Amino acid sequence: MSSTRDIDSLIEMMAKLPGLGPRSARRAVLHLIRKRELKLMPLADLMQNVAATARECTRCGNVGSAEVCDICLAPKRANGMLCVVEDVADLWAMERAGVFKGRYHVLGGNLSALDQVGPEQLRIPHLIARIAEEQITEVILALGTTVDGQTTAHYIADQIENTVRLTSLAQGVPIGGELDYLDEGTITAALNARKEL
Repeated sequence: MSSTRDIDSLIEMMAKLPGLGPRSARRAVLHLIRKRELKLMPLADLMQNVAATARECTRCGNVGSAEVCDICLAPKRANGMLCVVEDVADLWAMERAGVFKGRYHVLGGNLSALDQVGPEQLRIPHLIARIAEEQITEVILALGTTVDGQTTAHYIADQIENTVRLTSLAQGVPIGGELDYLDEGTITAALNARKEL
């Protein structure tokens, strides 16, 4: 029996996390072990607490520790704007930008015929119900520009057509981007979304 079995298991588990491979996981675990009191023990306590309390918001699908998240409960965010995103990571990215002051709706993925993901596997029926219940006046589709993301956006647009104002995030040249480094699809989207100066 190996004396490092638990450590090896921890390294293997951490290597499965996004952005960490076996070497990065090994370095992280060794660092945590060396700083056991300062980092490993508090991390273990926090992970246990999060495992026991983390849940999805019943309204929007965000992750937090309450049945309804702080964003959904904030009265100032009940301004009629609803931003539809694919997953919680997208919601958090929008929040980091700090410019959107409405509410969100997390779909939990995209429609995909290949993966047999239909509207019922996502939170699309719940979205349609929220639009009516919460007096939503604008839905912003903040979905990826992948085939599945665009398929999902078109499906949602068809379902809520003529009920609310429907917008999507602008697409095209990123700030600081150079045309020489962009793909043809990005250049096409930027050209099609051009505006007056």
